Amino acid sequence: MSATMKLLVVGGGRMGSALIGGLLGAGWASPDELAVSDPDAGARARLTADHPGLVVVAAPTTAEGAVLAVKPGTAETALLSVRDVGVHRVLSIVAGISTAQLEAVMAPGDVVVRAMPNSPALIGCGIAAMSGGGAATSDDLEWAEGILRAVGAVVRLPERLLDAVTGLSGSGPAYVYLVAEALIEAGVAAGLSQQVSHELVVGTLVGASRMMAETGAEPAELRAAVTSPGGTTAAGLRILDLKSVRSAFVEAVAAATERARQLGR
Repeated sequence: MSATMKLLVVGGGRMGSALIGGLLGAGWASPDELAVSDPDAGARARLTADHPGLVVVAAPTTAEGAVLAVKPGTAETALLSVRDVGVHRVLSIVAGISTAQLEAVMAPGDVVVRAMPNSPALIGCGIAAMSGGGAATSDDLEWAEGILRAVGAVVRLPERLLDAVTGLSGSGPAYVYLVAEALIEAGVAAGLSQQVSHELVVGTLVGASRMMAETGAEPAELRAAVTSPGGTTAAGLRILDLKSVRSAFVEAVAAATERARQLGR
């Protein structure tokens, strides 16, 4: 174990593991500069097998900074353990818990940065929004952004908007997966096999996403480009409009945002 660990990740679940893999892959730190703590013996065994040389412990150990990657219900207890081992800078990816709530647990002057990543971070394609607490400096924000960029893109926002981020990009992958499910079912209903329909839908979603990302064009512009008047796409979009699909997505994001606010109260 290094004399001073560069980073402690508290929680070895899916997101904590994704961060560790991203940081190691990006060369942000060597395995012996990273520690992960998890009370579950099975999780520790998995982490040890997945990342040879990684320092895996049952309880938090001191480090230059820590990432809090636990469930909301255990966040306060985990943060107390982090504070007690002398860590003074924390990046929290715990949903629904404000920087003020976290700072109340830490020692006066300790730094908290809050972020909301999403599940594509598991393959290095996530996007996260982050906001610093009252004691966070520009150096602290750069530190936190460097960690998050190991698994995707990062935007900085006022904390009051992080619940909306949770409702949009945090929950957003599930909305996309639901669309994929529906399209696959529609392909099968139209006569395609399950396998072919699945391949076509996944390829379509990947391609359409890359078109948005790589061309920089607005979604409305791209949609118009493939919608000929009186054509097949126009016929399909007319049904989606009749079924108020656009409004349903707006309401879904609003509901998820409100639920995020409720969890933080």
